[in-house]
Amino acid sequence: MSNQDIVNRVEDALSQMRPFFKADGGDMQLIEITDDMVAKIGLIGACSTCSMQAMSLRAGEEAIKKVAPEIQRVEAINIEAEAV
Repeated sequence: MSNQDIVNRVEDALSQMRPFFKADGGDMQLIEITDDMVAKIGLIGACSTCSMQAMSLRAGEEAIKKVAPEIQRVEAINIEAEAV
């Protein structure tokens, strides 16, 4: 399976969750998938400072692993950006 296929599946999983993030003034964005299959997810806007960040990240990780089981873990990266 190609890396691009994995990227596409991870992006699809995030797209399905995006309306929930945006409703609260935030978003999550795939930054990269490392060689050891770690998905690095950028937390944007309200998601970067939200008290529910851990829960949102856990939900994102579950959604990602459901469509891309080869992903070993998901790591959050705070991104300085305006809410989208």
